[in-house]
Amino acid sequence: MDADVPVPFNGGPRDTTRRFLARSVEDGLPVAVTVTRGVVAAIERVEDDPGEAWISPGWLDIQVNGYGGHDPNADEAGPEATAGTVRALWPFGVTGTCITICTESEPHITAAVRAVADACDADPIVDACVPGIHVEGPHIATADGPRGAHPLRHVRPPDVDEYRRWQEAARGRIRIITISPEYDGAVEYIRAIVADGVVASIGHTAATGDQIRAAVDAGATWSTHLGNGVHATIRRHPNYIWDQLAEDRLSAGFIFDGHHLPPAVMRSVVRAKGVERSILVSDAVAMAGLPPGRYTMFAGGEVELRPDGRLELAGTPLLAGSVAALPACLEHAVADSGLTLADAVRMVTANPSRLLGLPASAGHASLRTGVAGNLTLFRRDPAGSIHILATVVDGRVVYEGA
Repeated sequence: MDADVPVPFNGGPRDTTRRFLARSVEDGLPVAVTVTRGVVAAIERVEDDPGEAWISPGWLDIQVNGYGGHDPNADEAGPEATAGTVRALWPFGVTGTCITICTESEPHITAAVRAVADACDADPIVDACVPGIHVEGPHIATADGPRGAHPLRHVRPPDVDEYRRWQEAARGRIRIITISPEYDGAVEYIRAIVADGVVASIGHTAATGDQIRAAVDAGATWSTHLGNGVHATIRRHPNYIWDQLAEDRLSAGFIFDGHHLPPAVMRSVVRAKGVERSILVSDAVAMAGLPPGRYTMFAGGEVELRPDGRLELAGTPLLAGSVAALPACLEHAVADSGLTLADAVRMVTANPSRLLGLPASAGHASLRTGVAGNLTLFRRDPAGSIHILATVVDGRVVYEGA
């Protein structure tokens, strides 16, 4: 990576020009990418050896509950929780994240989404990093297993009026809602949010095949962390995993952190969905990046973070979220799923960008000129581990590594 003008960690002025020499993830060829005034101004094929450096569009993680002790889901969380989460993800190459607010009371969710909007309004670079809010619940299954770590006392049927109150508080920033279509009224709810441009995602569900099909007919287009948030034991077929895997109108999010899905499942689900309909998410929670130990989650539940990186509801084998970041998910996608690096990167760039309906000018879909300067530069060591070299947001270098 070659920098014409050094830029400090906080990003520096947007009118700074930077030139990056790296190998394009899209075709493996060396390129020099020039970013000026926040926009990709030039992409040149070069003969120079970029060494181990790779460059791709900026990575998107559309399911992040918190990171590094920053918890937008906490009681009375303010804008600083969102800003802290965004900044904590820069060293992991994440240029855009959907801050995820989970099942709670209506006043809690309303306050949480308002705080995210406040963080975006207060800081343009935070705003550039948050393409939207993901509300995961509270209209999910009540059963143990499908409900996951979401508090039962706050699970409730879908209510379009409640959604509109959230969206007003969020000032239109809600872009994804995870819902189980097993409720009466789910179809009408999905139609209403989709009409507003919100992605309806099926998740934390025990729905029947007919209910899933009706949800997709109504406009649902995604499955939230498919294969997780399920019963420990389910009938072999039919079941809600097969029904979603087989539905070509649904894309799916997968947590490839080494704990949520074993390698054989990783390979199988990507083969079933195909790369184009697969999206990697971290599902990171506030304990991500913290040392092993016992912690209290946003909903008051005790969790244990084990030394091997597995986060469990204390006293149970049930997963309570992830403490990984996208580089680890990409590593597993390549090592355990048989994916090429290019295909794995598409699952954190072009695919989530398309799901959210982001314009090409947002700079997350492909390397091209004239788009926002959102870029991720990294290297892979011989063992396949990914190390971030630089994270570029809206033309600003917000993180530089070694």
